[in-house]
Amino acid sequence: MTTSSPERPRADTTATATTATGKPRRSPSFALTAGLLTALLLCCLLSAGLGAYSIPLGDVLGSVQHRLGLGGAALDRVGESVLWNVRLPRVVLALLVGASLGCAGALMQGVFGNPLAEPGVIGISSGAAVGAVASIALGLNFFGNWTVTVCAFAAGLATVLLVYALSRSGGRTEVVTLILTGIAVNAFAGALIGLFIFFADNAQVSQITFWQLGSLAQATWPKVLAVLPCAVLGLLVAPFHARKLDLLALGERPARHLGVDVERLRIVLVLVVALLTAAAVAVAGIISFVGLLVPHLLRMANGPGHRFLIPGSALGGALVLVMGDLAARTVADPAELPLGVLTALFGSPFFFWLLRRTRRKQGGWA
Repeated sequence: MTTSSPERPRADTTATATTATGKPRRSPSFALTAGLLTALLLCCLLSAGLGAYSIPLGDVLGSVQHRLGLGGAALDRVGESVLWNVRLPRVVLALLVGASLGCAGALMQGVFGNPLAEPGVIGISSGAAVGAVASIALGLNFFGNWTVTVCAFAAGLATVLLVYALSRSGGRTEVVTLILTGIAVNAFAGALIGLFIFFADNAQVSQITFWQLGSLAQATWPKVLAVLPCAVLGLLVAPFHARKLDLLALGERPARHLGVDVERLRIVLVLVVALLTAAAVAVAGIISFVGLLVPHLLRMANGPGHRFLIPGSALGGALVLVMGDLAARTVADPAELPLGVLTALFGSPFFFWLLRRTRRKQGGWA
């Protein structure tokens, strides 16, 4: 992958413009944010109500109001159990995982100055997969049901730190070296996963395969609480670096002249990306293309300014994953499709189109 000069950011796409008559005019980012929030709320309600046990939207709202002490009414015993112990944990986990992956993708593309970058490029996803597969194949159980999640998170975080350490030379980290190191580590991780699968028994191979396909079927409130601190911390830290990423989009040298400590910015944001991605992969398995597609679509709709792109990608990622999870468990009812397969099925053609479009605009890669 070659690093390309990204589109230069607009002056400030979130600012309120002024019409010819002097009246303030809403910026496109305001309309996009409102549209994303509305669609996200609607999809969450649909996801909570639809399924093998159907719950009308009015009853969903009534039960939520009842729990919040704002009126409404409780459902019957089965309805309450399905809604609060099965559906809502799954919806909230989809929100957190999708927002984490979307935000991580926007940060990666900003750090690398390349709209084709995603968290998997530097080995976070494959590193987390090695941790999960190793814990299953070796029969580790030191954290009970949390062992796979903990091993995936620790391995993902350790992998990105290793990639960054191997990429540094002379106190600096070149983007090309970082990407090539990530490719090498991804290949090594793939070999380790294959080795663990080779020595695993049939039951372990089935468990490994299911985990790698990506799913939110095992969502519970404890899993939501496990990913919540990492997701919230990463999502809160990321927007504070939007202006520096806009300056970095002008090029490393101009950014340094404008006061940006490029090396420090990259270290901080790579760690934030590792935190977001490793936490998401640890609880949901490998779900690809969300971090690639969402930031790019929003960049096409509203420009490359990170002040909107970072929070917008979090909202868009959450929306995509809630919709994807709803489709995964309703399209082939009563069976459930793997969520990672669905995102790859729709993401791959888009990625191919993106490659062709970028190549055509740049006149080739060489």
